[in-house]
Amino acid sequence: MSRAERTRMKPAALRAGSTLAVLSPASTPRRDEVQAGMERLQGLGYKTLRMANALKPGPLYYAGTVEQRAGDLHAAFADPQVDGIVCTRGGWGSAELLPHLDAALVRANPKAFVGYSDHTSLHLWLEREAGLVSFYGPMAASDFARADGFDRASWLHAIGGDAPWSLTASDGLRVLRAGVAEGTLAGGCLSLYAESLGTPYAALPASAEEPRILFLEDVGAKPYQWDRMLLHLRYAGMLEHVSGIVFGDMRQCVAAEEEVWLEAAVLHALDGFAGPIAIGLRSGHVDGGNVTLPLGVRVRLDLGEEANPRVDFLEAAVAV
Repeated sequence: MSRAERTRMKPAALRAGSTLAVLSPASTPRRDEVQAGMERLQGLGYKTLRMANALKPGPLYYAGTVEQRAGDLHAAFADPQVDGIVCTRGGWGSAELLPHLDAALVRANPKAFVGYSDHTSLHLWLEREAGLVSFYGPMAASDFARADGFDRASWLHAIGGDAPWSLTASDGLRVLRAGVAEGTLAGGCLSLYAESLGTPYAALPASAEEPRILFLEDVGAKPYQWDRMLLHLRYAGMLEHVSGIVFGDMRQCVAAEEEVWLEAAVLHALDGFAGPIAIGLRSGHVDGGNVTLPLGVRVRLDLGEEANPRVDFLEAAVAV
């Protein structure tokens, strides 16, 4: 679908009583963690529906075959009783589904899709093929199963339809380079984002008509790997018309004493990028409460005051 043909769609807001389908587009989760995550979601007032293949053990590390995993995703979008979709965990496997997914089905049944890490591939596909706002946020087994695994405030703001709302230093934000910028929020796990380039499922580039604020995070990536992947994005032209960048919580990549090297590597890779840069946002691979980020909505990155960095969400992420 070309940029001209895309019309951005917003899913319906999720409220108490909404039914959330729980599924595994990538690797097999632990049964007990899925159960604990579903119970936590139920405690928040949602109904849950575990899809048929969510706990499939294989083949390999996958939660079922490509057909089974894609089938669960299609079934969740098609089921009129399902209001939103929450992944169990990441791992590896979402990219395998992309050639088998039905964009027309998704466009006819827009629903909130929540996941991170490996599901970056699905977020990119949902934007490119369906124009659907989706949510880089906590998953059933990886996050909701833990007592401190999700950030309640951002979850409720994002899926409930609040606008405007903000993320601040209390969500981990720190200033690497001061400035103010606006754009459509995009991004995800850097390794998946970079590896999409050169495929039919690559991340859509920013444009003069639609500048972007880029969010990037990862797990286990060393400073030289961040440098290499960011240089890849730069050489591929993916930073043109990006007006600002927000990096995630780097504590899942390096030890505390190495963070200064990672920050230096990031700034080295971004030589020539003029926009504001923040770091530390607690979304994706994090130890504490996972912040929910709606991808595909207008935001303002305000790093004008080092002591008060902000990401302001300028529109609701859901239809209310």
